[in-house]
Amino acid sequence: MANCFIRNAMAAAAIMVGATASSHAQQPLKIGFMNTFSGAVAVPGEEQYRAFMLAIEQRGGKLGGVPVQVLKEDDQFKPEVATQVVQKLMERDEVPIIAGITGSNVMMAVAKPITDKGVFLISTNSGPSPLAGAGCSPNFFSTSWQNDNIAEVVGQYATDQGYKKVVLMTANFQGGKDLLEGFKRFYDGQVLDEVYTPLNQLDFSSELTQIASQKPDAVYAFFPGGMAVTFVRQYQLAGLLGSIPLLSSGILELPMLRALKDSAVGAFGGHFWGPDIDNEANRKFVKAYEEKYGVIPSTWAAQAYDAAQLLDSAIAKVKGNVADKDAFRAALKEADFDSVRGDFKFNNNHFPIQNFSIYKVIQDEQGRYTVRTEATPMKAHKDAYYEQCPMS
Repeated sequence: MANCFIRNAMAAAAIMVGATASSHAQQPLKIGFMNTFSGAVAVPGEEQYRAFMLAIEQRGGKLGGVPVQVLKEDDQFKPEVATQVVQKLMERDEVPIIAGITGSNVMMAVAKPITDKGVFLISTNSGPSPLAGAGCSPNFFSTSWQNDNIAEVVGQYATDQGYKKVVLMTANFQGGKDLLEGFKRFYDGQVLDEVYTPLNQLDFSSELTQIASQKPDAVYAFFPGGMAVTFVRQYQLAGLLGSIPLLSSGILELPMLRALKDSAVGAFGGHFWGPDIDNEANRKFVKAYEEKYGVIPSTWAAQAYDAAQLLDSAIAKVKGNVADKDAFRAALKEADFDSVRGDFKFNNNHFPIQNFSIYKVIQDEQGRYTVRTEATPMKAHKDAYYEQCPMS
């Protein structure tokens, strides 16, 4: 009788343990998605979130076969707000992964606190130079680009086109400064002027009057979010677009073109991705995004979609056990997924090695404003800081 009682008790305990384990296995993996969802720079954040969630939706609400719960948080493009959000995500919500972040000012405030806690940070946009160099981290990965890259390709293009004199413009923040440095790194001509405007400035009349008087061969400009639409529209209204070529990085995004329409046709931008990249993964992504949202996806969307694909591959490799940080980190580093950009691999600093092209704004056969690949001056391009990163 005693043995029977013991056997029955052990069986009941085993059932309870099994039920508990099963219940635990079904708990969703929490992922914090922090980005800018309000104010003048809200568009990039929303584009990234849409694409990230599209990839999860296509996988039945899972990544790597594991159910996921995405906690959407607004950093308001303010480092002090972002710091509070990150603290909540890590301490109260106990997320092992945080993705997103548009602004380099925000990224520089939160990257170290996140990665030092052992939380994995997947950048779907921001790539400030310190994080690519001496400040690199084993727990930081980017599926976008190091800030300078999309300007470096334009600097090379301006050199190739024989532009002898240029004026550079950007908003006065870390991301803009990185871009101007990137342009100058590959531009062989003369920089007549570097113009830095306050962040969120919306009247560029005095700056444009100054540019007209300087008569450069071209203008290179970068402004985030809604500032980009305002700047390009004022550039065209000032009569400069037809006489002084406008070169850019990050300005001629598809959401901006839907607002700018004819104002931007003929302008050129540098980037790692365009909707006309011809590979199966990209064709499927563009089609799915258009079907769900009714518009052509942007580069913001493409890089966030790839972030979800990266996580999908890495989570699957560790069978959902992201608590095994060494194994999960190694799985992320492998980048074993079909990127919408084509060839993709991580450098030692966990920034991508990838192609960069020049895209021209056009109106397609359906009357939509989009971009077309004009040239690919840089292939398998590495950022300028990876040698400063101590990781191998």
